[in-house]
Amino acid sequence: MSAEKQVVVGADFAGFPLKSAVADHLRERGWEVVDITPSDENLPMYHRVGFRLGAELAEGNFAKALAFCGTGMGIHIAASKVPHVHAAVAESVPAALRAAAANNANLLAMGAFYIGAPLGMAMADAFLEAELGSGYENWPGFYEYHHIGYLECENFDYEAYKANNFEVVDPMEATLGDQPIGLAY
Repeated sequence: MSAEKQVVVGADFAGFPLKSAVADHLRERGWEVVDITPSDENLPMYHRVGFRLGAELAEGNFAKALAFCGTGMGIHIAASKVPHVHAAVAESVPAALRAAAANNANLLAMGAFYIGAPLGMAMADAFLEAELGSGYENWPGFYEYHHIGYLECENFDYEAYKANNFEVVDPMEATLGDQPIGLAY
C-alpha cells in the first residue's frame, strides 16, 4: 500500500470528472489526496499533467499517482518520459491490481471515455492497496521474476543495450514456477 495512504492525482479536461469522483472516494476511505488539478478551469494539456505527476514521483514526494485523461494513453506516455516512473494504463480491476502487484507500476492512468466512476474507484483501490508480489504469494518465483523486470526497466540504458547488439547487458535470471491452479488473473 502507498506510504501513509497518500496519493497524487491529476487530469486533463476529459479526465477531470472521473478524477474528481475517484479522489472523493479515496478521501472517504481515509486517503490524503493531493490534486494537482483541483479546478476544471484552465486545465493543462494531458501531457503536461503527465509530466507533473511523473515529477512528483521522481522527486520522491509520493509513492503512487493516479492520472486521468480521455483514453489514459496520452497521459501515460507523457508520465513515462519522466525518470523512475513506471506507468500503466488499465481498464479493469484485475489489470489495475496486476499493474501494481506484477509490474510494480507507480502511476495508474485511466481513460474517462471508457471507465465509469464506480469502476474507476474500484481500480484505484486495487492499485493503491497492492504492492509488488502481493496476492501471488503461492506462485513460486513470481516476486523474483517480476522484480527482475522492474529492476531491468528502472536501470535500462538504451545506449548500452544498443552497443550490446540489442540484448540486455548482464541479464538477471529467475525461474517462474507453474501458475497455481485456479489463479484467474
